Amino acid sequence: MGLSKYLGAACVLSVPSFASVALAAPPVAAAPTPPAATAPVSPTPPAPAAPSTTVATPAAAAPVSAPAAPPAATAPAVTPAAAPAPAPPAAGASASGSFQLGGPSSFSAQSTAPTADGEEGFWEHYRPLPMALELGLYAGAGFFADQHNLQDLDLVANNQYGHQRLGPALDLGLRAGFYPLSFLGVEGELGVMPTKTRTDNIKATVWTYRAHLVAQYPGYRLVPFVVAGLGGMTIKSHPDTLGNDSDPEMHFGAGLKFAISQDFSARFDFRDNLMQKNLLLAGVSNGDLVSNTEFLLGLSYTIGRTPWNPNAQPAPLDSDHDGFVDPQDLCPMQPGVAPNGCPAPVVVDTDKDGIPDATDPCPTEAEDGQPPSPNDGCPNKDPDGDGILVPDDKCPTEPGVAPDGCPVKDQDGDGIPDALDKCPDKPETKNGFEDADGCPDELPKAVAKFAGVIKGIEFDFGKATIRKDSNKLLDEAVKVLAEYKDLHVLISGFTDNVGDRQTNLDLSEARAKAVKDYMVQKGIEASRIDTRGAGPDDPIADNKTEKGRQQNRRIEFKLVTK
Repeated sequence: MGLSKYLGAACVLSVPSFASVALAAPPVAAAPTPPAATAPVSPTPPAPAAPSTTVATPAAAAPVSAPAAPPAATAPAVTPAAAPAPAPPAAGASASGSFQLGGPSSFSAQSTAPTADGEEGFWEHYRPLPMALELGLYAGAGFFADQHNLQDLDLVANNQYGHQRLGPALDLGLRAGFYPLSFLGVEGELGVMPTKTRTDNIKATVWTYRAHLVAQYPGYRLVPFVVAGLGGMTIKSHPDTLGNDSDPEMHFGAGLKFAISQDFSARFDFRDNLMQKNLLLAGVSNGDLVSNTEFLLGLSYTIGRTPWNPNAQPAPLDSDHDGFVDPQDLCPMQPGVAPNGCPAPVVVDTDKDGIPDATDPCPTEAEDGQPPSPNDGCPNKDPDGDGILVPDDKCPTEPGVAPDGCPVKDQDGDGIPDALDKCPDKPETKNGFEDADGCPDELPKAVAKFAGVIKGIEFDFGKATIRKDSNKLLDEAVKVLAEYKDLHVLISGFTDNVGDRQTNLDLSEARAKAVKDYMVQKGIEASRIDTRGAGPDDPIADNKTEKGRQQNRRIEFKLVTK
């Protein structure tokens, strides 16, 4: 496990160094701008140039001279010179960058400095975008911990070789990822790892399935990332080796992606999968973990990557960052709102409840947000919802009754109003026996005998047929229920954990119903008896021993209040 941590850390820490070396190329010197040629002009003023909507970097004006005409000669007409073309932007100028959460790109196509010829550098091509989908496949090598727990514990404990190590495995799989943000996404993987046991050299296949979060740095085409998530592994092998088993896992890792083109990327991953340690070892308990590592190379097809546009124009400037670009913002230096980008007009709200006085029916009483009208601008006059309004309600936070709106008195707090409570100063004992009279009591001995685990009720093996030896005990229970007609009972059936869980649930329910049917046939009303099949749930003893499993195969009676 320590080695995997060092490898993961080294992978992450090496990325900034690699990227900084790649970006450390010396700048290219700008080519000098040639001087504009001198053009002769006539005394007639030239026509004004058509206005341009493109903002260009100012260039030095070309010098213009006009030769003097001889005084005695008539100067021939001269065609006006064309207006000079705008000078190209100075080489090496940086275009502006923008960050838009959920927009076209977290890092726009202009977020890094262009080269001297106006194009982006090599490392700025094909960077990640939000709302991107990645589909890929991978291959590599997987290494299992010596004390893994991918084994059928019952089989392996009785096999000739017992626990066996797994050899290195070829690691193949498919992955799909979705990135709602350029730096954060989710990914799922399905894989298979064919391997062999180390001792008897028999084939085994491990299937992997997992999902994780991916955090990545999207500034360049070389993308470092880290992952963390959950999943599981399932082994399929011969019953004489490790059998079949599935275990959950949690994993973390790090890696690099490199965009080969706008559509395809190469990828390297290191993974550390933390899983349960071999439970057949003495002293090992649930929660003790071992590391299973993977080294993966992959190829991904990406839908939604930044296209390379060497002639992209800078994003419009938004000086106050209110979402309105400066040419459309009437208040470009003050954050504002629609429709013109200027601050919203000041509104008067005397009671400070967020509802302007102009639309507030109670401008001096603050809205409290309580139903039935949480946004009407007025406080709720009936906060406890008992239909009695403040100030008539003397208990405004407790639902009550007329005339004062206070709740019914129950001085012993047993839930039975004093008017109906035979013992108003003593709380009722909630034991399923005469719970409606409001008085404390104890279960009669005859009733107490049939509360809890009922020993002596036996069934045919694997069936819900009650054995005749159990009839005497059940007849006693019928006699108690017939004598105490207010009793209601819940009959629960339980099994051990041997066999299929659903089969055990069905069997336990059928046995509980068999007991109920017996009592109903003896004259007990069916409405007084409920049943439940708990199967292997709620054991009262250790299922690892025969004695414990026998104790877990039981019938329980529980008195309930109706």
